[in-house]
Amino acid sequence: MRILVILDRLDLLDLSGDTSYALMLEAARRGHEIWTCEVGHLGLEHDDPIADAQLTQVRAAQTPQEAFACEPRTLIPLDAFDVVLLRKDPPVDQAYLQATWLLERARGRTVLVNDPRGLRELNEHLAVLDFPELTPPTIVTRSQKRLMEFLKEQGGAIVVKPIEGHGGDGIFLVRTGDPNVSSIFETSTHHGRAWTMAQRYLPEAVEGDKRILLVDGEPIGALLRVPPEGNARGNLHVGGRPERAGLDSRDEAIVRAVAPMLESYGQVLVGLDVIGGRLTEINITSPTGIRHIEAIEHRNVAAPVIDSLERKAAALR
Repeated sequence: MRILVILDRLDLLDLSGDTSYALMLEAARRGHEIWTCEVGHLGLEHDDPIADAQLTQVRAAQTPQEAFACEPRTLIPLDAFDVVLLRKDPPVDQAYLQATWLLERARGRTVLVNDPRGLRELNEHLAVLDFPELTPPTIVTRSQKRLMEFLKEQGGAIVVKPIEGHGGDGIFLVRTGDPNVSSIFETSTHHGRAWTMAQRYLPEAVEGDKRILLVDGEPIGALLRVPPEGNARGNLHVGGRPERAGLDSRDEAIVRAVAPMLESYGQVLVGLDVIGGRLTEINITSPTGIRHIEAIEHRNVAAPVIDSLERKAAALR
C-alpha cells in the first residue's frame, strides 16, 4: 500500500507516546510506502485534491531525527494513495475544518481514515450526549449563573471544560467554597461568549480515567491514565501515569452502545474515555494510547489498525 499520513511536524513528535509513529512503524515493517505532510500542504488542482507530500522512511528510534528520513516534497494527487490517514492533533479549528472539505474531494478515490464527514459532525465532547444513560449528568452553557446552579445540584463538585478543548487544556475541577469559582466560570465561558461543558465530578477520577482504543468498533486495548498528586487531570502529557487496564462489564456495554454510531460516521480508530464506568469523551481526531499499551503489555497493538487499513484498501480496489 501507499499511505499518506497527515499529521503535525515530524520533528516535534514525542515518539515514546505517539500513536501516529506506532502506526507508521507497523506499516513500514510490512513494506508499505509511507508519505507524510501537514494539513497546510493539502490543496486542489482544479477539482483534484493533492498534497505537497514527502516520501518518508520510518525506523525504530528514540528521536525524530533518527526515526524519519524524508525525501524532497512533491505534489501528488490523493488518489495516488491507497489510504489517507488524517492524524492532525486538535484543535478542530477553521483550518482543520477546511482540510476536511479538501479531503472530501478524494471520497471514493482512496480510503479516508477517519472519515472527514464524521470528524466535522462529531464533537469529541458533545458526542457522548448521544448516550445520556452512559454519561455523568452534563450541561452545556454560556451562563455563569447556570454553572453555579449546576454546581449546587451536583453536590458541590463538577468538572468544566471547553467543548473545543483537547489534551486536558482548560479543564477545571470546581468545588463549592473555592474562592476562585466565579473566576473559573468567567474564564470557562469567556465572560458569557463561549459555551462550556460541565459534568458531575466522578470521585473515581483519582484512580484514573480509562482510554479504550477501538478499531472498527472492536476494542484492541485499554490504558488507565492516573493523575499525578495535586492534579485532577490524568492526561499523559501533563504528568499522568499509564497503567495496565482491562475491560469490565460496564466498559463492554459502553463499547456495544457506541460502536454502531461510530460505524455510521465512518470512524475507524477511536479512543473512548471512561471514568468509573461512565463515558466522558469520544476521541476521533488523533486518539493516542497505542505506544503506551505496547510498552506495558509487550504486544503489537498497531497491527489490527494496519490490518483494517489493508482490508479497506483492498475492498476499494
